Amino acid sequence: MDQAPPAVQAEGVVKRFGPTVALDGVKLTVQPGESHALVGRNGAGKSTLVSVLTGLHKADAGTVTFGAEPAPAFGDTTAWQSKVACVYQKSMVVPDLTVAENLFLNRFDDNARWISWGRLRKRAEQLLADYGVQVDPDTRARDLAVEQRQFVEIARALSFGARLIILDEPTAQLDARGIGRLFDKLRELQSQGVAFLFISHHLQEVYELCTAVTVYRDARHVLTAPVADVAKTELVAAMTGEKSGGAVAWHAAGTTAPPDASAAPVLSVEGLTLEDRFEPLDLQVRPGEVLGLAGSAASGNTALGEVLAGMRKQGGGTVRVHGETVRPGSVPHALAAGIGYIPEDRHDQGLVLQRSVAENATLTVADQLGPWGTVLPSRTREFARGMIDSLDIKTQGPEQPVAGLSGGNQQKVVVARALARRPSVLVAVRPTAGVDVKSKDSLLGVVRRVADEGNAAVVVSDELDDLRVCDRVLALFHGRVVATFASGWTDGELVAAMEGVGERE
Repeated sequence: MDQAPPAVQAEGVVKRFGPTVALDGVKLTVQPGESHALVGRNGAGKSTLVSVLTGLHKADAGTVTFGAEPAPAFGDTTAWQSKVACVYQKSMVVPDLTVAENLFLNRFDDNARWISWGRLRKRAEQLLADYGVQVDPDTRARDLAVEQRQFVEIARALSFGARLIILDEPTAQLDARGIGRLFDKLRELQSQGVAFLFISHHLQEVYELCTAVTVYRDARHVLTAPVADVAKTELVAAMTGEKSGGAVAWHAAGTTAPPDASAAPVLSVEGLTLEDRFEPLDLQVRPGEVLGLAGSAASGNTALGEVLAGMRKQGGGTVRVHGETVRPGSVPHALAAGIGYIPEDRHDQGLVLQRSVAENATLTVADQLGPWGTVLPSRTREFARGMIDSLDIKTQGPEQPVAGLSGGNQQKVVVARALARRPSVLVAVRPTAGVDVKSKDSLLGVVRRVADEGNAAVVVSDELDDLRVCDRVLALFHGRVVATFASGWTDGELVAAMEGVGERE
């Protein structure tokens, strides 16, 4: 029996942007019914290849075929959608439209003169049910939680019926249960012959889902192999160009002296509640300590981080920095009190993408950049250069628009802004979401350094690598602390606590 042709095959693909070579003769083959991982550091060429495979950019050289047929003509959007669909890391939903309208945007009803909103709703309900997405079709997209928007994106991409679906960091903002549901659905679709190109910086997910992996580095193809044949250390080495074991493996144990338990806390929280989501919460973070708040999106840990930063107003209780009460729900007062904040979503909450690196990095210190309320461009650039050097931000200079940076370097700009006022407390929500291995190590190193300088840091995440930098981890489940872990916890016990199946105090 003849083997079915590849769902997609790219050979010798070259793409240049001016003098920059974004793809240098790369190749990729994904078979029908296969989940194939594409990994590499930021700037390796992954996003450019996705743009070529989805018809957004035209390759300068090389060939792309779908099922042994040549790729559609450049610009024929309908034909491309019949071949391939993509779920991007940044949500593409229209916030002011309902879920149903987003799902069937530009294809409401091809055979009707008028839109039947009742029929549209029923179609949306069926589509959402097919993929296990529990969202009201009449809800405005802007009112959805981050993980709900991601699921709507996934459902919409799958609904086109393409035989190849590209998933670009689809789990970056999903909790463990959401990831499990997604993976179950992907496996079900694989059995029907649908192929997936899975792009992720979470290597454990590659081993959980994928059967093959391709590595790009510096715009070139480095490796393609069965996942089972590649050890994690070898995969990291292929991505970074460093020898196995050369990558940093962060863990607080043994890297720093333990925090002084007798020291007065930098951050203290007493009786904190938020609507009906929290049991009254008490916590303290002492000088030199990194505290982890581990839990899924439904645990309330992200909301807790937003309360600490003044983004939300708590229902009750107090937040204090060095004994001084922070005004509830006030970002300016939180900044003045010494709280720096790294938000969960750098695109929606962290950056003004069309503004420069310098402008983004100095948003919280505009009052320090000139006399009498003015902002001097020269002082802004000087301040930004210091942050660029300190955080090793790869940029053409302070004036470069931040939209032109890789994901890891964009995140470093967000960190620069959080550190600009030299905070006493750094609150970081999923600080390494959607960044490569080396950038992840660098960002966690910054968090560790903030604490080592005698301050306090709080890491809010369900990503285990983020939490390894912590001296102490509180596991939250549905708004309450169910377990406390000192440095040295195992993956299994922490995940069990976050999932509510292994309580320990």
